[in-house]
Amino acid sequence: MGESVVRIPPVIPKIFTDRVIAPSLLAADFSRVGEEVSRAIHAGADWMHMDVMDGHFVDNISFGPAMIQTVHESNDIFLDVHLMISRPDHYLERFISAGSDLITVHVEAEHDVAETLRRIREAGCQAGLALNPATPFSEVVPFLGEIDLLLCMTVVPGFGGQAFMPEVLEKISAATAFRQTNGLRYHVEVDGGIDATTAARCYSAGANVMVAGSSTFRAADMAAAITAIRTA
Repeated sequence: MGESVVRIPPVIPKIFTDRVIAPSLLAADFSRVGEEVSRAIHAGADWMHMDVMDGHFVDNISFGPAMIQTVHESNDIFLDVHLMISRPDHYLERFISAGSDLITVHVEAEHDVAETLRRIREAGCQAGLALNPATPFSEVVPFLGEIDLLLCMTVVPGFGGQAFMPEVLEKISAATAFRQTNGLRYHVEVDGGIDATTAARCYSAGANVMVAGSSTFRAADMAAAITAIRTA
């Protein structure tokens, strides 16, 4: 039998200098989602990262608001919801109602970015903005004063298990420098190919939130894997 589902107070987001580990649900066993999230909590996860894919913005389909609601109702953990969808503005209310704590949308998607970020924050959620590896950092600069988190994708989004793209490290450094120069306080998150080795490189570049899927949920010892990423 698996571990029983646990309910603990939600993890309050830490300041951007603290390290946050966010296992990606995409790598979990979907036949026992509640137990998988509980396993991550027991192993030391801070947040749960949830990748929503629509089969249009990226060439894969994952899950929708019902999955966010399931995790929200079965476990109390901070839900870091990443919308890899073409029209985040159209579906936004559904993800807010489902229990998202932080909602990240893509700068490349088909929406008024500033308006979508405003709606997220007015609903009481934290707002994140993501950019793909091929997107220049300059595309997100106009919005950096309006966000709580910047997600720098370290793989081409759409599928788990891809290799880390080291060329994104320069973008992470730029985001960190811009934050310091302008007195901002957004987290810098990375997602894609993150393990203890690549996490060390991302920490050095200035990132503090590590999304890790295969290297956590599929590790022989999830707690040890999370500790290794946190202390890399």
